[in-house]
Amino acid sequence: MSVYPPFDVGTIEAIARILGEAGSGTDITRYLAANQLNDDSGESTKWRRLNAIFLSIQNSTNSANQILAFIKSYMAPTRFAGQRDVFEKFRGELNAILIMHGLEFGKDGQFRLTNKANSLDEAEKRAQGIRHKLAARTPHPEVLKYCQAELMQENYFYAVFEASKGLFQRIREKSGAGDDGAALIDRVFSVDNPLLAFNTLQTETERSEHKGFAQLLKGCAAAVRNPLAHGPKILWHGEDDAADYLTLISMLHRKLDQCIKVSQDSNMDGRT
Repeated sequence: MSVYPPFDVGTIEAIARILGEAGSGTDITRYLAANQLNDDSGESTKWRRLNAIFLSIQNSTNSANQILAFIKSYMAPTRFAGQRDVFEKFRGELNAILIMHGLEFGKDGQFRLTNKANSLDEAEKRAQGIRHKLAARTPHPEVLKYCQAELMQENYFYAVFEASKGLFQRIREKSGAGDDGAALIDRVFSVDNPLLAFNTLQTETERSEHKGFAQLLKGCAAAVRNPLAHGPKILWHGEDDAADYLTLISMLHRKLDQCIKVSQDSNMDGRT
């Protein structure tokens, strides 16, 4: 990393407080030694130790580089193996501060330049990331089954692409059909001879509801999966689009939860 301008006193204190909560006093001592930072602060409180050391080293170097190097070492993802939620909590808190300075600490433990946030509200919103946005919407387990790795890598384009492919794979598995896209939906959710049915198809209202669900599935193929498969990634709009699309796919999975497999020896309106 090139020389990064010094942080203001308030930023250093905020970072020190977060890091103080992210490990024990022994952890801090070990990582200070690993980063060749002397602890002559005379402080016993974890965050006060870090605050004094950070202020001292920044004053001597006139840059924030060694503070950032300590964060990168101390907050390495491998130190939080089996504690992903803990890592994400502290990473989010750090980013709410760092984004104000045009920096972001990624899930991979690397720093990246980003657009500076103009306010604390904006910084906190951006630091929350898609995981928190999705958590509030309670995504269906089948969504995360197919795109967890991409979300962890913050690869939102392929997260949505994999989730949409997973939706149609689930339809094939539930129905036994081998088609894809619109042809799959037309075959599986035919009103007259369905393989899967959302309801009993006994009334015109139920038949209309069944048709509407099928149209939603076809729309997902036409508006989400197919454009992602054939369109350039550069046109992707990122986190907000991903959260919306994954919410749609999650809703469709919940509808699939309610579907029953229809025997081909009879149909849903009682005719044989």
